[in-house]
Amino acid sequence: MNQERLLQVLVEPKLSEKGARVADLHRQYMFKVLNDATKPEIKAAVEQLFKVEVEHVTTSTVHARTRNFKGRAGLRSNWKKAFVKLKEGFEINFVGGE
Repeated sequence: MNQERLLQVLVEPKLSEKGARVADLHRQYMFKVLNDATKPEIKAAVEQLFKVEVEHVTTSTVHARTRNFKGRAGLRSNWKKAFVKLKEGFEINFVGGE
């Protein structure tokens, strides 16, 4: 796979209370990814960037929602969420440190 593409696949980690609970219980981490990213691309990108081994990847699309802004209706865009499950003994530390 193209190395430049792999660096662009992961947009940002999704840090939330639900994400922390899922990470603790099931070794899964949530990422916002490109809408056209495939599961093999996501797996390769996580393994390359974080130096971990990925067991499997599950994706879902968060659909657009209507929101009001200063009295006018607007539409948030769709985005894709990836749940990445790591193999036993691996973890990702987004905060850093030891």
